[in-house]
Amino acid sequence: MVLVKTVSKEKPPFTVSDKVNQDVSVKMKNFRKCCGFLTISVLVVFMVSMVHIWFHRNEYFSFSISGFQSYITNLGQQEPIDDFKENSLAVSQRCIDWDKLQTASLPNLKYAKPSALQLPRTDVNILTPWLAPIIWEGTYNYDIINEQFKQGNYSIGLVVFAVKKYVQFLPEFLRTAELYFMVGHKVHYYVFTDQPEAVPNITLKTNRFLHVVESEPYKRWQDVSMQRMESIHQHISNQFYKEVDYLVCADSDMKFNDYVGVEILDELVATLHPAYYGTERNHFPYERRGVSEAYIPADEGDFYYMAAFYAGTVKGIYKMTQVCYDGIQKDRKKGVEAVWHEESHFNKYLAYHKPTKVLSPEYIWDNAMGNREILKKKRFIAVPKDHNKIRN
Repeated sequence: MVLVKTVSKEKPPFTVSDKVNQDVSVKMKNFRKCCGFLTISVLVVFMVSMVHIWFHRNEYFSFSISGFQSYITNLGQQEPIDDFKENSLAVSQRCIDWDKLQTASLPNLKYAKPSALQLPRTDVNILTPWLAPIIWEGTYNYDIINEQFKQGNYSIGLVVFAVKKYVQFLPEFLRTAELYFMVGHKVHYYVFTDQPEAVPNITLKTNRFLHVVESEPYKRWQDVSMQRMESIHQHISNQFYKEVDYLVCADSDMKFNDYVGVEILDELVATLHPAYYGTERNHFPYERRGVSEAYIPADEGDFYYMAAFYAGTVKGIYKMTQVCYDGIQKDRKKGVEAVWHEESHFNKYLAYHKPTKVLSPEYIWDNAMGNREILKKKRFIAVPKDHNKIRN
């Protein structure tokens, strides 16, 4: 073992020069501390100034945070998407760098040029009094509107309910949708059913997705029909708004018979009922009982729309389904059921919230009604069936 012996040395006497040196050393330390403090202060002031300028020139940050907080706070409540999306839109408009905007132009398309003195069709009405177009074959050029739509990189959701015996129609519905519905665009199929195992496993094209949503099998078909409004409303706030820009809602006991594309899309789109498009308004089967929330007075209403095929933006459908479902719930509390269930509430909503686009009977037709000369296309048609056997 090696022992290390520590020897302490005696300190020399303290002199005057040592005192001077010590004072200088203390002053230098204080000076360095002062300089360090000033440097930090200057840096802090500079950083605060820069942050202030950045916030002032980028107001969207504070609005985005507040919008996000509003979205989180409202998630799952009555209107979870409105504040967040509207704030986001307002913010994006404020933050546009106008000098760097790029103009997207259409390709050089070859098509018959329109005339300002000639209507595309004169045998049918093609415009509502509130300037919403009524879509018929021959009233638009699909190549033009399709190219315009592509520039937005939008996604479309197709919602269909197949509960109880209606599940038997799904294979044909999905097969024909793959052939004719929104060809070349990104599509999400949302199938609501009480029998997930019965949903056919079909091969989908690129950018086509199938989502199966389990739905409650109500005893009465009327309840199944009316519950669609609540189901769509809830799933918009939970899922749809994250995945799609537009929603198209369709009955399952139908099939696509011709191309149905972006010409049907707008803020809120409704289809003329094929059984009433040519009848007088006083024969429309509106709900005429004042006790129902679906009540429409005799001197109001424009067209009679069928709830078997409608479309809109996610926000447009969200608002419509909310109002219709609220009306259905109020009727239930009063022990009232509208004459045509959710379709009556749908028509009540459209009487006071005009659709921005109207689809002709080309988009809902039943071959049992025969042929009409005005129908150049039959795009979405009913599958032959016995309604009593299917509904009961």
